Amino acid sequence: MATFISVPLKKSSEVDLVKPLSKFVTSTYPPGEEQTESLRAVEELNKLRKSALGRPLDKHESSLEILLRYYDQLCAIEPKLPFTELCLTFTWKDAFDKGSLFGGSVKLALASLGYEKTCVLFNVGALASQIASEQNLDNDEGLKTAAKFYQLASGAFAHIKDTVLSALNREPTMDISPETVGTLSQIMLSQAQEVFVLKATADKMKDAIVAKLANQAADYYSDAFKQCQYKENLPKYFYFQEVLPVLAAKHCMMQATAELHQSALAHQKKKFGEEIARLQHATELVKTATSRYDEYVNVKDLSDKISRALTAAKKDNDFIYHDRVPEVKDLEHIGKASLVKATAIQTPLSQKFTDLFEKMVPMAVQQSMSAANSRKADTVNRLIGSMREATNLCNGVLASLNLPAALEDLSGDAVPQSILEKSRAVVQQGGLQSIEQLIKDLPELLQRNREILDESLKMLDDEETTDNELRGKFNQRWNRTPSGDLYKPLRAEGNNFRNILDKAVQADQVVKERYTAHCEMIALLCKPENELSAAIPSANPTKTLQGSEVVNVLRAQLAQLDEVKREREVLEGEVKSVTFDMTAKFLTALAQDGAINEEALTTSELDTRYGSHTQRVQQNLRRQEELLSQIQVSHQEFSALKQSNSEANNREEVLKKLASAHDSYIEISCNIKEGTKFYNDLTEILLKFQNKCSDIVFARKTERDELLKELQQSIAREPSAPSFNIPSYQSNTPAPASGGPTPGPRSVFTQQQPQAKPQPPARPPLPNITPQAASTSAPVSTPVAPSSTNLPPVAPPSQAQGPPYSTYQGYPGYYQMPMAYNPYAYAQFNMPYMPYQAQGQAGYPGAPPAQQPYPYPQQPPQQQPYYPQQ
Repeated sequence: MATFISVPLKKSSEVDLVKPLSKFVTSTYPPGEEQTESLRAVEELNKLRKSALGRPLDKHESSLEILLRYYDQLCAIEPKLPFTELCLTFTWKDAFDKGSLFGGSVKLALASLGYEKTCVLFNVGALASQIASEQNLDNDEGLKTAAKFYQLASGAFAHIKDTVLSALNREPTMDISPETVGTLSQIMLSQAQEVFVLKATADKMKDAIVAKLANQAADYYSDAFKQCQYKENLPKYFYFQEVLPVLAAKHCMMQATAELHQSALAHQKKKFGEEIARLQHATELVKTATSRYDEYVNVKDLSDKISRALTAAKKDNDFIYHDRVPEVKDLEHIGKASLVKATAIQTPLSQKFTDLFEKMVPMAVQQSMSAANSRKADTVNRLIGSMREATNLCNGVLASLNLPAALEDLSGDAVPQSILEKSRAVVQQGGLQSIEQLIKDLPELLQRNREILDESLKMLDDEETTDNELRGKFNQRWNRTPSGDLYKPLRAEGNNFRNILDKAVQADQVVKERYTAHCEMIALLCKPENELSAAIPSANPTKTLQGSEVVNVLRAQLAQLDEVKREREVLEGEVKSVTFDMTAKFLTALAQDGAINEEALTTSELDTRYGSHTQRVQQNLRRQEELLSQIQVSHQEFSALKQSNSEANNREEVLKKLASAHDSYIEISCNIKEGTKFYNDLTEILLKFQNKCSDIVFARKTERDELLKELQQSIAREPSAPSFNIPSYQSNTPAPASGGPTPGPRSVFTQQQPQAKPQPPARPPLPNITPQAASTSAPVSTPVAPSSTNLPPVAPPSQAQGPPYSTYQGYPGYYQMPMAYNPYAYAQFNMPYMPYQAQGQAGYPGAPPAQQPYPYPQQPPQQQPYYPQQ
């Protein structure tokens, strides 16, 4: 391991950011320049992630710059896009776990942008540590760069320690746990302090300063060592097992360096005994580092320097000063001075960062805009609703008084002009057929919305059921967020849609009942004038009232009432046309306060925009109320003057119903059209809701498949049963099949008494002699004829020679002889032999001449070998 410690990078799986982000942009922003720029920014973000995480990174500042830009972009885009709804799943592997042959390394997949930010920041710290470790510490520039990047790495790990639990809302992998990153932060801070010690030494600063810096570095290394040693789960990582000796060695080295420079300070103060004591302590520290950690650090230069200083100090003290050497425990403690600090993580970290989504407002502003638009719609609807309600009230009062038809019907037989105008208005708007068609379409629109909502909720139900089944099967191993908890916002939204549909059904029923009540009179209004006149009863003429003062007053009051109604129509158009944009105010509030008080800002703006309109509407309503009171008084006088009879009453009743039918037709038609628009708009909203449900279910299925794969691999690594001993009979060699070659058994030898004189070695059996034939005890007196594939025997040479052991591999079908049994050591005996030469083999001893027979030691009887069979 290198003298300086660096951290390995985490590895991430590929994630497609384009599809879900583009889908959100197209559904949120209307087609135009803003949407095009946002889609282009999504493409650039995807390329930036691939550059930062999709390839190996060089240990260079340019690679770190890419990581910093990506981290800054994640921080900038987090408040602008609803990542919790997009269900983007990010998968990262544990940086320190090297995995196993079957299971692979530990990894975690989460649909959380905070998890992605945490892992990217971990890589920022890791790459910064690698870049710092690669610096040339022999020059000033390299020392400054190393110190800067070690402090950046320390700050990155410290930031993760403070934010990882809140960012993930679950247990993280061990490499990004608070204990691990806290230890890494301390290690990086220690190394940054050591770099300053090296720089102070190179700059030949005062010994007192260098001693304090080195003592602080030793203290930092001691803290890091303790954290590695005593924190739970850290030592199980091979990485930290390698780091421990380096930290211990660095602690000794920095402490020895501090003692060395403090001894020089003691020498300057003529405290020669203290100088020797400190140098002796430094020597002991260096010896400890050398004896235990020599393979990790190089302390030769420091050791030589301390040794020379100690030798000179002892010599001077022995011959000149004779100062008492104190105990180490009695020495004054060396001071500490820290020149390092973990770099604070404040975005932007990159100096070259430009927000790809600069024109996209944050989600807080978008939500505030949505709430502001809702408040604006409520204000507009309230004003318009009050005016329309006043108009309906006015029409109802006039219809009950049969005005203005009663003033127009003084002849008693012709159709009043107002009724004719109402009839033409109904016919122009389509009459009964248009309303009936609209009413017929409402159930189809309602059913379509119900089906979309039911299908969306069914997807959530099915996935939640599967998740619960797997959770019951794997219990605690199924460690992902329960679907029931994750789907709570979606289910609340779905219940809200269902309540809206139920209320819409009730409103539809009210409209249908009202249509049924006025259907007959609306049909009468749709008839031609002659049929309409025939359907209205005639009455005695009342022409004497045409010039009366009461009639003139009533007509004047009705004219004023018409003016009030026209003023309301103008007011309604003005209220609808008011537009304003709260984006700038919300952005300013967010930048200044860090939060948006949407209610206060929107209410203030609405009061400014609609204050005058509200006053004019209230004045208009009061004016109408006064006129209606006056008209009712005048109508009582008019009714008293009219000649009352049953025919006149019947005629007036029909005219009232016709006027009321016209008003009801207009209102019903308006209500049904609004209902149709409502259902069509709701369909688009429900389709977006369905897509949201589909996306999160798909993401959950992907996460489920990944987790199932990991669980299957972990189960495969587990032992299926405890270890047990194999029965002895299973270790025997099975009998060979009949008809095939029988392999020679491996010889088993018992210990024999040593003989004073070694016996001559036995000639090995020929290849075509079976073990059964070899078991006979009769000596062979004549050589066996060789097979057709072997060469004929050759006459024995004049002296014995050993076989070519380097090439001979044993007879076919026989095992090689053990080294303890070596019957072919011909070099010890001067005996002739017949070389036997097999195909592709040098000559080998054959049978001896017939006139010099000697007994052969026979091959041991066949028995079960003592070795286990494969």
